[in-house]
Amino acid sequence: MRIALLTYSTKPRGGVVHTLALAEALAALGPAGGVTSVDVWTLGRGGDTTFFRSVDPRVGVRAVPFEARDDETVGGRIVRSIAVLREAFAQERGAYDVVHAQDCISANAALPCLRTVHHLDRFTTPELAACHDRAVAEPDGLVCVSAAVAAEVAAGWGRAPTVIPNGVDAPRFEAGARDVEGRAAWADRLGRYVLALGGIEPRKGTIDLLEAFALLRADPAHADLRLVVGGGETLFDYRDYRTAFDARARELGVEPVVLGPVDDPALPSLVAQAAVLGFTSTKEGFGLAAMEALAAGVPVVARDLPVLREVFGEAVRYGDSPAAFAVQLGAALGGVADGAERGRELARSYTWEAAALRHVAFYAELSRLHA
Repeated sequence: MRIALLTYSTKPRGGVVHTLALAEALAALGPAGGVTSVDVWTLGRGGDTTFFRSVDPRVGVRAVPFEARDDETVGGRIVRSIAVLREAFAQERGAYDVVHAQDCISANAALPCLRTVHHLDRFTTPELAACHDRAVAEPDGLVCVSAAVAAEVAAGWGRAPTVIPNGVDAPRFEAGARDVEGRAAWADRLGRYVLALGGIEPRKGTIDLLEAFALLRADPAHADLRLVVGGGETLFDYRDYRTAFDARARELGVEPVVLGPVDDPALPSLVAQAAVLGFTSTKEGFGLAAMEALAAGVPVVARDLPVLREVFGEAVRYGDSPAAFAVQLGAALGGVADGAERGRELARSYTWEAAALRHVAFYAELSRLHA
């Protein structure tokens, strides 16, 4: 089968990381595994012609030029993103047997198609709300990366997605733990740190983590700690939230280190050097960044969400408020690394090869049903 995967960006967001890893795993199956070709379609924003990292040459990269417009609203940018990707993809969709979108923007551009729903959102921008609803209601088939999100889709839309968990590149993050030079460079630059990934935005619950960090650092044993935030490339306008975050940080006397997007080769050592990962997201589909931290042997404190309980079980610590996060961060920092191997084993159990095989079976079953 000839497969097209579609995503909305070339930047290192979770859905884009998923798309590339899945594409490479599908391509690796090759004709013997039922896969003739795999192309990834995306919008090349800001002049990008490829992704944030190198891509396996067996995967075709189709970056559609998308010019920036400074005076454009978020809603206008979403509408234009859909239109530009739709126009380009429509010219070549006949070359594919499977069209599989990985987010609401690419799904709206590619309908009729398949869609992976990583997590559900509630948007107030009308264009975004319409994009989100249509991309759940109208695709020919849905995949969710966890049963918890599939249950939300069933409750809200009466649909029954197929659950196919994420894969994790566990060996890459285990190698980060062994990267003495890389870890030393981060230690020299940052000292001892609590790490958050995904940038400063409402869905990541970054202000809750900031509040928890301030409580934690009040303990003299943790006075040397720093709060480090990596990542953060997004289509959406979170300036008000960032302003609120900065203001609260000043009130609390905390000076976070905001790295912005981190070069992909440097990410595993950054994660591995962290004393603990704070994973306070209010919505997640799987929790890939947290699973990568476990692969690196780093303890994780997560928000107590059904989806994270499903995926991580007892391999991470849970909290439901800044005060609870602070307690659990302190416990993780003061504890013995007794759960490190359990976390590594959990991460190793989720492979991209297994995810690719299940996707091929999903595609074949849908093809049979629609034959």
